[in-house]
Amino acid sequence: MVSFKRRGGRRPGATDTRESILAAAREAFTRAGYRPATIRGIAAAAGVDPALVMHFFGNKETLFREAMTLPVEPAAVLSRALATSPDRAGEVIAATFLEIWDSAAHRDSLLGLVRASVTEQAASDMFRATILDGIEHALTEFGVSQPRLRGTLLASQLMGLAMARYILALEPLASAPRPDVAAAVAPTLQRYISGDITRESPRD
Repeated sequence: MVSFKRRGGRRPGATDTRESILAAAREAFTRAGYRPATIRGIAAAAGVDPALVMHFFGNKETLFREAMTLPVEPAAVLSRALATSPDRAGEVIAATFLEIWDSAAHRDSLLGLVRASVTEQAASDMFRATILDGIEHALTEFGVSQPRLRGTLLASQLMGLAMARYILALEPLASAPRPDVAAAVAPTLQRYISGDITRESPRD
């Protein structure tokens, strides 16, 4: 009788395989960008067949969306801030945004998303659908005027801050202490959220 020895260790399951694919995709999208990264290359890096990538995610766009998902949903942070301390919402958003970006665990994903959103339609569509629409909804629920304009102004401030501090590394902003940067940008964010954004009428 021939006996077979069972290999030690836990057999990889679907969850492990899926996470391996997401990790490989995140690295590929961050390093190469959306268009140059391929399903075949991502599959090779994850050690799986390309068909398995398609089985889990269906297409490259869905894979990108799941791999580059933000660690914190901006609209949820804004909604909580508006519900508890509306006058400090800008401060909360600034502090949360900088804390996430300063985290080494999330930096690569965020860099990849910002870079891709500038050059790739799929990434910019995802940014619009997952971030801007949520922010607009939160502002609409709060009852401010022009929620879409306010949301895009808010996003423009945060995206500009990310570009200057983390991608272009413009000094002294790049090395400024996080609390100082948060304190500097919070009033502008607060004005975009609930302040006056209309042009003042000329005085006689």
